[in-house]
Amino acid sequence: MFREMNEDALIGSRLRELRTLQGMTQAQLAELVEVSRQTINYIENGTFCPSTFLALRLARALHTTVEALFYLKETEG
Repeated sequence: MFREMNEDALIGSRLRELRTLQGMTQAQLAELVEVSRQTINYIENGTFCPSTFLALRLARALHTTVEALFYLKETEG
């Protein structure tokens, strides 16, 4: 049986951690990747799952890999 999953709840992010380690504000990162500061905030709070394109742009802006920036959370079953 197919079980619908909420992707936002299953994907974790180290965005806030890596952004602050580099001394960057949400607004600065948003400008670099051409999204709103609110989008960065939503990703950091786990309420928005970025597209592959945006995930790649974020990783490039933070000089890391997508795999280091985002991860799958452990799920039951």
